[in-house]
Amino acid sequence: MLRKPPSSGKPSWAKAIRSLRESLKLNQAEFGSRLGFSAMAVSRWERGAQEPPSHAYIGLGNLAHDSSCWYFWERAGLRSEHVMRVLPTLERNTRFSKLQNFEIVSAGVGPKRQKDKVQLVALPVLKVVAASPGEKGDDLHLLSEAPIENMLAAPKDWCPNPAYTSCLRVRGNSMAPMIQDGFVVAVDSSQIDMNSLDGKIVIAWHKDMGLTISRLRLYDHTAVLVPENSEYGAVAISAKQPWKIVASVLWWVGKAP
Repeated sequence: MLRKPPSSGKPSWAKAIRSLRESLKLNQAEFGSRLGFSAMAVSRWERGAQEPPSHAYIGLGNLAHDSSCWYFWERAGLRSEHVMRVLPTLERNTRFSKLQNFEIVSAGVGPKRQKDKVQLVALPVLKVVAASPGEKGDDLHLLSEAPIENMLAAPKDWCPNPAYTSCLRVRGNSMAPMIQDGFVVAVDSSQIDMNSLDGKIVIAWHKDMGLTISRLRLYDHTAVLVPENSEYGAVAISAKQPWKIVASVLWWVGKAP
């Protein structure tokens, strides 16, 4: 029986990644840094030796400046009909002229309406929950490894580090009334230095309690996770209570009551 010789051609996704990098005039190191990956990882992708993970495909789509972004987003399992309408001011009269450069027509009183171009990025909504202190959150300290359940579109200036930005859900009311049970928070996993996060809302991880959302406070040599809701107690970070900061919270959205 004749056997079909193995194909020497690269997968279509490998060719698409290289084409995108070359169109941006970036070397592999520069391209990788935009995505939060090494030059070696980019090399493996372009050779077809290893396919990118889902969160890398979303980043690739965010870098694309034309309809090819949907090619990458669909490789991550996302579809255009899954894009969530997050911002009420951006919901009306939206036209997909370029997928990363939406043309927005702002609603207003009277016959005159001002057109503004707003750059949006696609953010993965992770199948991950951060809980109130005392409750059990998901046991996952590397958000880049989390499965993706949906996608959310947000203004680019809301996401200073798009390659490290994702969204997750909140369980419990320790941050109420500001952040309530079921809200979705956008987080930046590149901002994890405690010294620069004093007073910021963070996502912390503990091996026994999983992911927790709280506000970080630094007092002399003591770091404390402080809930907004006074019904919940603060938690000190110490050698006996080894917490790890995995992300800082950028903003949040929730359904109207």
